[in-house]
Amino acid sequence: MPEPTLPFLPLDLPPAALWRHFAALCRLPRPSRHEGQVMDHLCRWASTRSLNWTQDAAGNLLIRKPASLGMAERETVVLQGHVDMVCQQDGDAHDFFSDPIQPWLADDGWVRARGTSLGADNGIGVAAMLAVLESDDIAHPPLEALFTVNEEAGMDGAHDLAEDLLTGRFLLNLDTEDWGEFYIGCAGGEDVILRRQCEREPLPPEHHAWRLTVRGLCGGHSGVDIHRYRANATRLLARLLSELAGRFGLRVGQLAGGALRNVIPREASATLAVPESKLEALQHTLLDWQKRVAATLPEWDHGLTVTLGPAQLNAVLSLHDQAVLIDLLNALPDGMAGLSPALPDVVHTSSNLGVVSLDNGRFQAVSMVRSLSDDGLESRVASLLACGRLAGCSGVREGFYPGWTPRPESPLLALASQVYQRQHGQRPKVKVIHAGLECGILLGKYPDLDIISFGPDIRGAHSPSERVNVASVARFWDFLCELLAQIPARRLD
Repeated sequence: MPEPTLPFLPLDLPPAALWRHFAALCRLPRPSRHEGQVMDHLCRWASTRSLNWTQDAAGNLLIRKPASLGMAERETVVLQGHVDMVCQQDGDAHDFFSDPIQPWLADDGWVRARGTSLGADNGIGVAAMLAVLESDDIAHPPLEALFTVNEEAGMDGAHDLAEDLLTGRFLLNLDTEDWGEFYIGCAGGEDVILRRQCEREPLPPEHHAWRLTVRGLCGGHSGVDIHRYRANATRLLARLLSELAGRFGLRVGQLAGGALRNVIPREASATLAVPESKLEALQHTLLDWQKRVAATLPEWDHGLTVTLGPAQLNAVLSLHDQAVLIDLLNALPDGMAGLSPALPDVVHTSSNLGVVSLDNGRFQAVSMVRSLSDDGLESRVASLLACGRLAGCSGVREGFYPGWTPRPESPLLALASQVYQRQHGQRPKVKVIHAGLECGILLGKYPDLDIISFGPDIRGAHSPSERVNVASVARFWDFLCELLAQIPARRLD
């Protein structure tokens, strides 16, 4: 049976095999923690090609392919990528558990998705791995292709990876988003979750329920975009509530902000009780506030809109608890905490107020913290927990993953730099990324691995504006094939 294709992509996009596999991935649901269908597809695909495969207890898949002719004595290479994607959309019409992603090629040479995130992170890397595995004309050493699960929502696959699975010495992580840049280190991270049970009261007399929504922001990846000053919708909502609550007698009943802890929130809402006598004045004030604040935001967030629509509400927070939560959301550390003193233009520590909810009096706020150092991580975590305690919240830490310490002397990096320079006439940029990669976790389990990470140009990851540059995918593919062909003979220890 032929691989499924999508009508929105030209069939002759180079490299054809990579794009064909990417189209197949777009047909399959792959939200984090729901990768079963795509993994079943990969297992069947490997079996039909007589490729040896195994899955560990965590659900990670390893497909092995023998070396091409004359390459059996070369070092084994691990190709690695994650199969899950961040699911974001404009509106709520797309069902990520059943509807296919609809990629299309724009006139500017970038592939986008219709109304949703594209899943190029990390679908392009996974597609490249599959294209290498199926090829009969690419020179390569013995290969181990590792497909991990649930990278985006906690890196559970890497954390729980079996420790007797890999035998390779070199690992190519195909999960970064700037072509021409090789990454040899990344930030570590941890989630901080604050919770509080709040007191509630009946709806006050002469108050009616309305939903106040802040939307139209750019959002983005809480690691690679955190230095770009993207507005956080939840923070803007908290600021707005702080300005309006006393003036208009607003009473808060429910809150909802953001969707994922590693995504800068594009939308947030509060369900309010509003005195009928003050509704008209409130509406005028919201229009003025929107214009005033939008004018202060960067151009990519000029789509800010503030709307007020009818809602249902049975109870509101007590005035005390309402004031406490609004103050907390305004006070929580969010965004960059500074740049690295040793690495120019690299964020050292940050946090993202990713998901906030208030329902039936149960409040929860989830912040994702990233840092290049353990001390930086501990400092930002301590600040978040302290703010929570002052607001009467319980606080827990979850999902810690280690950073990836750079090894500038890496033989794999030296080889990759030589190949890149021969192809492009210049050396690549060698960098450390503020986003979290699975590499540090994998090194903890396989400390002898030599790892680099690279990928094509992807922009807007973790948002509906996600896109991948077609020309950079072709260059990424050509480099990957040439690097595999140049892997040296196996080291005799």
